[in-house]
Amino acid sequence: MPILIDTFETALATLTDVAPIAVVLVGFQVLVLRRSIPNLRRVLIGFAYVLAGLTLFLVGLREALFPLGGTMAAQLTLDVGGAATWHDYGWVYAFAAAIGFAATVAEPALIAVSLKAQDVSGGAISARGLRVAVAVGVAVGVALGVLRIVTGTPLPYFIIASYVVVILQTMRCRKEIVPLAFDTGGVTTSTITVPIIAALGLGLASAIPGRSAILDGFGLIAFACLFPIMSVMGYAMFTDWRRRHKERVGKVEEVA
Repeated sequence: MPILIDTFETALATLTDVAPIAVVLVGFQVLVLRRSIPNLRRVLIGFAYVLAGLTLFLVGLREALFPLGGTMAAQLTLDVGGAATWHDYGWVYAFAAAIGFAATVAEPALIAVSLKAQDVSGGAISARGLRVAVAVGVAVGVALGVLRIVTGTPLPYFIIASYVVVILQTMRCRKEIVPLAFDTGGVTTSTITVPIIAALGLGLASAIPGRSAILDGFGLIAFACLFPIMSVMGYAMFTDWRRRHKERVGKVEEVA
């Protein structure tokens, strides 16, 4: 019964949150454009699906993903003593990188963006290669974010250094790659990635001695957003360098 009550309360809260969006869309359609809503039955069914999906997602988030993050963190740090140093958490870094990579590869928003990028570029940008590049960036970012939690280093140091690298890459990377890189950094922090990474960060901050869930538990999502930007631009710069290198080698062989 408690889970049913919680689901009902979550559904009401979700309806309250989504209702303003529906009012704005319907208001513009009817009052501004002065047109009737096409396929009203399908729209209402879709709206019901949205409410049901968001409700179940939020309930699952509270009942499963967040507790799972605490359990994972507690088990990973179980064998690490109170006097441990940062290099004693090797398995924690490896697990953080693996969960970041896996969650990003399965991210629906990233799949949609990568497919669109492949279509628009006429196949010049591979959807699979883009997803892997973004996932690698998230993996590195989450692992580095976990290192920050373990060491207790202030978050601004990492963020400032990361943005410096992003700015330098932006100045050197092909201009058509830069907007895509920034967009892929945003879509990684979506439905699947955010709950898992947030749960992991809060769980680790609660399990590691001397760390605060408020001060140290948050911040992993910022790493998951920043590092894909670097990895995508880095991947593009590497492919450009490899192409130029092959061209130079081909010219040398022709001369010889």
